[in-house]
Amino acid sequence: MKEIKRFQIRGVAGEVKRVDFDARFVDYWLPKEPATHLLIAHDGQNVFDGRTSTHRGQTWKMAQSAHRVSRELGLNPPAIIAVWHSSSKENPWGRGRDLVPEKYFREGIAVQKEFADVFDSTKLHGDKYLATIFNQYVAAIAPGIPASNTAMIGSSMGGLATLYAVAQLPEKFSTALALSPHWPFGGNELVEKSIASLPAPGSHKIWMSRGTKGLDSNYQPFQDLADELMHKRGYLPHDFASKIYERSGHNERSWAKYLDQPMRFWLSS
Repeated sequence: MKEIKRFQIRGVAGEVKRVDFDARFVDYWLPKEPATHLLIAHDGQNVFDGRTSTHRGQTWKMAQSAHRVSRELGLNPPAIIAVWHSSSKENPWGRGRDLVPEKYFREGIAVQKEFADVFDSTKLHGDKYLATIFNQYVAAIAPGIPASNTAMIGSSMGGLATLYAVAQLPEKFSTALALSPHWPFGGNELVEKSIASLPAPGSHKIWMSRGTKGLDSNYQPFQDLADELMHKRGYLPHDFASKIYERSGHNERSWAKYLDQPMRFWLSS
């Protein structure tokens, strides 16, 4: 772990540190008070730093929401580990290879038509990506926080990766926050496989949400199916929430506007 830089977030005490783990950047923020909770975020470029975000200047404002919600609930703010995806000019498909649920597509789920010609399931490395998060990044940055107080969050493909992670590594964290999961990538078959693979109700908390603009406007039939299957599996309101945000789109600004709600869903337990 090599430190690259430090920077501050407006309105939040302390610093974000950017470190390099074997050519993957990770940003993390630790509150001044000892953290009893941990939040792991995908697409780390977009979490804290507007200079590196996909939509320049737009971030999740995650530390701000975490600080505000924790204060309302009388908790110390959680530590936040934001893992950068690996897309680059040299590796334009890196993000997908990180975040696509590897086992499901290796087993034969078909991808949406526009990606069929370039998709190669043999090049996916999502399982290694997730294992590295817990075995290296969490172990080095926040090793003492129990799985019962740990959550993972992601949007779009990161939402799919979050649901996949809790299915594959249920012993590592207890709450999955999946915002705008990109169900069309594998359609109904992906929905069915994802929900069937989740831990049994009662052990974990699952949040899903979608907007009504942009890419999110295509998600309704898939999320409706996901909700139906979650209820059939026996998930109840205290451990499963599915929300619709009218006029909310598929970008960091939209997710930041309602981030306090999934954060509260997690931390209120």
